Amino acid sequence: GALFPPATLVKTDRSAMTVEYKIIVHGNNLRLRSGFLALANATLITCDAGPILFDVGHYCNRATLLEGLATQNMTPQDVKVVFLSHLHFDHCNNVDLFPNAKILVSQREWEYASNPHENDMYIPWMVKEQLRKHDLKLIDGENRITEGVHYFPAPGHTPGSFALKLDTEKFGCVVIAGDALKYPKEAIAQKCDMAFDTIAKGTATIKRMLDMADRIVPGHFPELIKRNNHFTWEDAAELPLIVR
Repeated sequence: GALFPPATLVKTDRSAMTVEYKIIVHGNNLRLRSGFLALANATLITCDAGPILFDVGHYCNRATLLEGLATQNMTPQDVKVVFLSHLHFDHCNNVDLFPNAKILVSQREWEYASNPHENDMYIPWMVKEQLRKHDLKLIDGENRITEGVHYFPAPGHTPGSFALKLDTEKFGCVVIAGDALKYPKEAIAQKCDMAFDTIAKGTATIKRMLDMADRIVPGHFPELIKRNNHFTWEDAAELPLIVR
């Protein structure tokens, strides 16, 4: 059954609301010789369960996130559900902007945050303390949030990474991948590039996504589109810099 029973769904004028999505914060995969400039995609999903926001970014794109919501005539108070793909800082730090939303994160990732891989420097301090302030729902296995919006484990990058599968009328099966598939290199090579779980699990996750999806929203790159059984992209990956 759905994660939210019918009584909790947002009422609409349509008997069955179409699942739609829009990337409202555009990520990139840039890095320095030591460290990263990369920002994560944040994707807004409209469906029967109300607006769902997949990942919320970190402080560097805090204003951009608010601007992205504003382009949809929304504020953080309008978001019903925040789905966190995993608990790295560049995907979860702005969760405090959404005090009224139900926060979904996997049980496995919740446990991992207390004891991350020795080389994983990206779990923000006190993230669990922050999440406990919210209406937190720990999820496990495969299930649906509502009609046309399914979540599933996507281990590899972290042990508790999760992704969403959207059944859309316009584009078919769309996978919102988070860092389970970060950028085209992983799709082309069909191999996980950065794993704090195992490369083998990450590679299996990537291959599953490539098999099921007509489109994929990676963690740190424009949307990937399947054509002639291969994935390509149309939008440019940008990071405008202003010297002040």
